[in-house]
Amino acid sequence: MAYFDFTGFEVSFHQYVKYVLGKPLADATQKDLLNAVSYAVGKYLMDIHFDTLERHEKNDAKQVYYLSMEFLIGRLLSTNLLNLGIFDVCARFLKKQGIDLEKLVEQEQDPALGNGGLGRLAACFLDSLASLDMPGFGYGINYDYGLFRQEIVDGFQREKPVYWLNRSSPWLIRRSGEQYILPIYGKIEETLNQEGKYTPMWTNQKLFIGRPHDILVSGHGGRTVNRLRLFSASASEDFDINIFNDGDYIKAVSRKIRSESITKILYPSDSKQVGKELRLIQEYFLVACALRDIIRNYEARHTDFKKFHERIAIQLNDTHPALAVAELMHILVDKKNMAWENAWDVTVKTLAFTNHTLLPEALETWPVSLLEKVIPRHLQIIYEINQRFIESIKERFKNDTSGMIARMSIIQEGDEQQVRMANLAIIGSHSVNGVARVHSDLIKTRLVPEFYSLWPKKFNNKTNGVTPRRWIVACNPELAKLITDTIGRRWIADLDLIWELEAFQDDPGFLDRFREVKQANKISLAKYIKNTVSETVDPLSIFDIQAKRIHEYKRQLLNALHIIHLYLSISEDKKETGAPRTFIFAGKAAPGYHTAKLIIKLIHNLAKVINNDPQVNQQLKVIFLPDYRVTLAERLIPAADVSEQISTAGMEASGTGNMKFAMNGALTIGTMDGANIEILDQVGKDNMYIFGLTVEEVTVLRPHYQPREFVEKDERLRRVIYALRSDRFSQDEPGIFRPLYNTLMSPGDQFLNCADFSAYADSQETISKDFMDTAGWSTKALMNTARTGTFSSDRTIRAYADEIWGIQSQIKDKDRW
Repeated sequence: MAYFDFTGFEVSFHQYVKYVLGKPLADATQKDLLNAVSYAVGKYLMDIHFDTLERHEKNDAKQVYYLSMEFLIGRLLSTNLLNLGIFDVCARFLKKQGIDLEKLVEQEQDPALGNGGLGRLAACFLDSLASLDMPGFGYGINYDYGLFRQEIVDGFQREKPVYWLNRSSPWLIRRSGEQYILPIYGKIEETLNQEGKYTPMWTNQKLFIGRPHDILVSGHGGRTVNRLRLFSASASEDFDINIFNDGDYIKAVSRKIRSESITKILYPSDSKQVGKELRLIQEYFLVACALRDIIRNYEARHTDFKKFHERIAIQLNDTHPALAVAELMHILVDKKNMAWENAWDVTVKTLAFTNHTLLPEALETWPVSLLEKVIPRHLQIIYEINQRFIESIKERFKNDTSGMIARMSIIQEGDEQQVRMANLAIIGSHSVNGVARVHSDLIKTRLVPEFYSLWPKKFNNKTNGVTPRRWIVACNPELAKLITDTIGRRWIADLDLIWELEAFQDDPGFLDRFREVKQANKISLAKYIKNTVSETVDPLSIFDIQAKRIHEYKRQLLNALHIIHLYLSISEDKKETGAPRTFIFAGKAAPGYHTAKLIIKLIHNLAKVINNDPQVNQQLKVIFLPDYRVTLAERLIPAADVSEQISTAGMEASGTGNMKFAMNGALTIGTMDGANIEILDQVGKDNMYIFGLTVEEVTVLRPHYQPREFVEKDERLRRVIYALRSDRFSQDEPGIFRPLYNTLMSPGDQFLNCADFSAYADSQETISKDFMDTAGWSTKALMNTARTGTFSSDRTIRAYADEIWGIQSQIKDKDRW
């Protein structure tokens, strides 16, 4: 490659060991060696990054900035080596030094910067922006402690802090000369300037500082390196020297400690007022730092803020960054002295909003009183935005609009007024998109139909995607090699080309190799299971995997009910259930989500009974792998035969795990929900197992739902429900699962587990039969891999770029190969 001189890499590696570590190579630890290789790679990334920025400046390129509270970027060494095209040459160099690159990669810790799908999607988007040579950058928070490490004690989830060593990460670059001073708290004094114009004064404010850190993001081919900028909080001064001189050191540093707590942990619990306040401050901190940084970059090249939106696009990843609407108005009106109307026009044309949820309880609201305390000027701006919006509604709709206004107002009335962040984001953006076709339709028809009727052209769909560089090339190298050997390398940059594999569906030699890759991945996962939870599983069994956040709407409970059915069929009825089954779960429950944690406990109790029953454990095993994260997903996904995507229809926005599993040759069992519908359109009904109620049927059933009717109609379900109620799986803990039983039997069970059980069990029975046809199953698996090209995040980013952001690739197609 033009950028890469491997002699320089070797020199950088040895210099780091000798001059930074001060050691001979023979004394270097695995962590030392990881840092040395990362340092050598990082030098080349920085060179490419400077070239990238120079290219953007030369072209005066419009840029997009992606604001997200989460970025689950995963391990970076292998990704960077693969994107630079030097993984193999690096491995050979290290082997000469007696170093195993694969073992070295295992030493790297996942950066704990996210929770789940939201953060993983953001990371995929950054990969695609760089791989498409587009000027796109991420903004987030540099958490000290990210999502907790999950430990299991007696079947119960226990949360342990994860300090991901951000200060010593070889990939994290501290921008020591840059900082942003942010106001917080205080009050607003209403004053007039010399011209009689209202000029609010934010007084008695406290100040804290946002300090930037960068992680460089490489694109496939090594032509473009963008960046993810993360901010850490600190006090505006280290401590109060006067208090210190008086002898009270603890009090002197208390402000510093309070300020730095802002970026201490991802999603502090908001069950108490102090946690709620900290979460709001985090969201303000993100948008305030990001917008100041964006404006500094803009001012380096431009002066006219009326044209700000022509050079800058900002995407809000869910409602967490919605305060960007008020913050940008604050900067343009208060700092840049723009007239309100002009500032509002620029703000709306700059911002775009992605909605990720249909659950009303997940739509963020903040008490007005809290905003007034924390960011009083922003509350004023929100009031003004809302007032002008309501006046426009009254002007447009002359008839009675009281009900419409109540639903569309940013301010929600009640015992305590709340600020609706989704409404703020919708009103303050020029684009509102969902993340799957059905999800986008439901936003328009059920979630915010009044906004859609007002601005139909503002709403659009951008179905999620995932990067094939990580989710095939990096996590499933043998499959990637097979694909490349068969159709060439260009599929890595253009996943649509993977459809060419369809031509080999009747090729016995190819199908044998395809099946061997899957089997090798299953053997590898079986070893990991043995080492992690001390359970032996059969790699020839069906690996049925449900790996995702534990939540009632994702219905791990429905999966557990079916496992109980299989157990009873084998142990009591002495039935052969077809191919042996290994059910594998992974996922974390929110610390305060009791029901989700009880589901984890149920899964472990099932595993304890089933795995230790000699009558059953040759046909059925249950495994729960703790501490689900990107690195664990990279083990699970290539090894799956069956992918569980069984959310209640109408409740999953999109999902991306469904795409990752399908790309790697797993067959989906799923409902008509989220992106499952679009996967079905691509892979065909013969290569998926679709079951259960549709969105429309769920809507009709919910108001009249009587789970007992479904229990009485299906003997299998009746027996399962009785077993759960009778403490069969909790003899030493009687009554522990009674809350789950009560939920299942309640007409208020909005997740409709009993209603979908029969269809789910029937589909699982079909899977067992189909798996016995080895050649037929392999063909179905191949069709999943071959027909999922449209689910590349490259396709998604191109759609955002063309239809929302107005940005372009900065390298012509003919120069990209």
